[in-house]
Amino acid sequence: MRICILYDCLFPWTIGGAERWYRNLAERLAAEGHDVTYLTLRQWDEAVPVLPGVRVVPVGPRMSLYRAGKRRVWPPVRFGIGVFLHLLRNGRRYDRVHTASFPFFSLIAAGIVRPWAGYAVSVDWHEVWTRSYWQSYLGRLGIVGAAIQRWCAHIPQRAFSFSQLHLERLRALGVNGPSSLLPGEYAGGTRASLPLEPGHVIFAGRLIPEKRVGLLVEAIALAAHQSPGLHATIFGRGPEFAAIERRVCELGLEQRIRLAGFVDEEEVDHAMRSAAAIIQPSEREGYGMVVVEASAAGIPAVVIAGEDNAAVELVEEGVNGFVVPEPTPQALAIRLVACVERADSLRASTRVWYAANAERLSIDYSITQLLAHFA
Repeated sequence: MRICILYDCLFPWTIGGAERWYRNLAERLAAEGHDVTYLTLRQWDEAVPVLPGVRVVPVGPRMSLYRAGKRRVWPPVRFGIGVFLHLLRNGRRYDRVHTASFPFFSLIAAGIVRPWAGYAVSVDWHEVWTRSYWQSYLGRLGIVGAAIQRWCAHIPQRAFSFSQLHLERLRALGVNGPSSLLPGEYAGGTRASLPLEPGHVIFAGRLIPEKRVGLLVEAIALAAHQSPGLHATIFGRGPEFAAIERRVCELGLEQRIRLAGFVDEEEVDHAMRSAAAIIQPSEREGYGMVVVEASAAGIPAVVIAGEDNAAVELVEEGVNGFVVPEPTPQALAIRLVACVERADSLRASTRVWYAANAERLSIDYSITQLLAHFA
C-alpha cells in the first residue's frame, strides 16, 4: 500500500507524544513492506533526514511553532498550503493519506484533494477540545477554532482516537465515518528499573501553563513537612520557567527542587528509572505516554483528574500510581507522600500492571488495528 503520512513535526527535531507516534508509525509501516512518504515542515539545517524505508518530504520552511507556550497560527496554515500543493501534484500516487487531525489545515487540504486524487483518508484524533477550552485557549477566536474542528470531523474519513474520552467527543461532533479506539502508542518494551533514589520524584515536559508545574512546586513545599527526604527534578523549559524558578526561590526550595532544563534523553531516562514517581499535574493530556513509559520501568505515575485529561485512563488508583481528585497543592501533596512511603510496593504493583497491559498499550497492537481497517 502507498501511504502518505502528514504531520508538521518530526521526532527528534521536535519532541512530543505525537511526534514519536508518527515517526514510529512511518518506520513500522515501511518495515511491513508499505511504500511510505512523510510530509512535514523543515526543522533541520542539514540535509533532509533519512528514515529507514521512509521518504521525508518537507513541504514548508523551518518555522517557530510556539509563542508563549501556544501554537502559532501561521505554521499550520503554511503546512496546510504545502500539503495541498503536494497532494495536488502527487495525490494519485497514494492509496491512503494518514494524518493527525491537528494542525487542522493539513487535514482540510487532504479532504479537498481527495475526490480528485481518489485516496482514502484516515485521521488520528489525539484530542477533541470542548468549546469552552477553545475559548480559554484562543479567547474570542475560540469560536473559530471550534468551527474548524467540527469542519474537520465532517470530512469523510476513517477516524481513530487514543482515549475513550476523545473518542466519545469525536462521535459527539458527528464524525463522518467509522471511528475506533487505538489504545497503544508505546514502541518500547519492559524496561529495567534502577535502584531507588529515595524521595525523588520527577516531571518532564514543556513548562507551559497547562502543565501546571507550579502546582507541583507548591505541593512539594507542603509535603516536605511530612516527608523530609522528598526532592524533585523538573526537566524541560518553556515560558513558565522563570516564574517557576522564582517561586522555588520564594519558598526556599532550592535544595529540594532542581530545575534541569533541557538535557539528554539518557539523563531523563536514568532519572525516571530510579525515581519514586513521575508527576504529571497537567490539566490537558490527549493520551499520557509518560505514564506508559514509566509503568514499563515499574515506576508509578501521579496525574490529576480533569475533564480534559485522558491520562487518567492509564492509571489504576494505588496500583501503577494515583489520580489526584482535584488540582490543589494539598491533594497533590498527599499523593507525593504516599509515593515516597510506598515506593517499593508501588514499584512491584506497577510492574504487575504493566505486564498485564503491555500488549494492548504497544504500538504494534495499534498498527495491527490500523492495517486491519486499511485493508
